[in-house]
Amino acid sequence: MIQTEGITKSFGSLQVLKGIDLTIRKSEIVSIVGPSGAGKTTLLQIIGTLDKQDSGRLIINDTETSRLNEKELADFRNRNIGFVFQFHQLLPEFTALENVMIPALIAKEKTSVAEKKAREILDYLKLSDRISHKPAELSGGEKQRVAVARALINNPTVILADEPSGSLDTQNKEELHALFFDLRDQFSQTFVIVTHDEQLAADTDRIIHIKDGIVLK
Repeated sequence: MIQTEGITKSFGSLQVLKGIDLTIRKSEIVSIVGPSGAGKTTLLQIIGTLDKQDSGRLIINDTETSRLNEKELADFRNRNIGFVFQFHQLLPEFTALENVMIPALIAKEKTSVAEKKAREILDYLKLSDRISHKPAELSGGEKQRVAVARALINNPTVILADEPSGSLDTQNKEELHALFFDLRDQFSQTFVIVTHDEQLAADTDRIIHIKDGIVLK
């Protein structure tokens, strides 16, 4: 499903990743943990094709991403990878429905089809009564569920989450964690989650520990 081979990454003279070898199986929920500065978010951005490694290979669904040009890579990312960030990254001028539709529209889905899909996902996430609300009118938990809906709309094979519950209170945090497992069970998605939340990490199928740019064995 996801394979990294010898991934390295430096920023100037600072080497952040020092040869990362990982295999993540389909429908697995994996957490990546480690101290601040260990390279967790950098690795997640590389897996998400938002950044490029200096050396090594990234293979997702039998596709080696370095062989794709920029246009092909953007299309691959849009169709195969969903993202959930700590602060949701919703566009404030758009409604919940419109925010969720955006990745489908980028994929050139018909507006009517994108809207139908978005409504179905928001209904599944118990947000059907909030579709016309803009982010400022939503609670923290609601905003994060809208972000999850946006990540799901193109039915990606993998969802990458960077501290997804970091800004949530205890109840919303627990609900979000449960949602990830429900989605995996319903739709067979793979989740890779960077987190400092010990409870979330303990609940995942596997914990990957990173320290000083290497995976601890």
